[in-house]
Amino acid sequence: SLSQPEREGMFHRGPGLNLTSGQYTAPFAGYYTFSTTLHIARREPRRKRQGCRGSRLRVLICVQSCCQHNSHLESISQLESSGDLFTISVTGTLYLQAGQYASVFVDNTAGSPLTVQSGSDFSAVLLGV
Repeated sequence: SLSQPEREGMFHRGPGLNLTSGQYTAPFAGYYTFSTTLHIARREPRRKRQGCRGSRLRVLICVQSCCQHNSHLESISQLESSGDLFTISVTGTLYLQAGQYASVFVDNTAGSPLTVQSGSDFSAVLLGV
């Protein structure tokens, strides 16, 4: 199943993706390749920013909302104090039992309000059982 069909060129196939919850539920036990690309905008006015050097953004794909070792994929990006728009991607393979779900999480340590922009995507494809 792939992302929500918001515009031409995008498609959603299969019963596994719940567009309301943002969760992909595995119809069969097996290895799935997951991918997400998020376009994230910082909403806080530039003049109000602290410019903290340790600010980072983690994007995770987690199984059963459990973002612990061996049950998730993640990517970490440093947030530059001058930027307003960031693109961050996560791709990898996870094993899911039938009925388990995977979903995307954003861990924002920057303290600035962030918005996920349209054009972001989330996909899951069964590789094999």
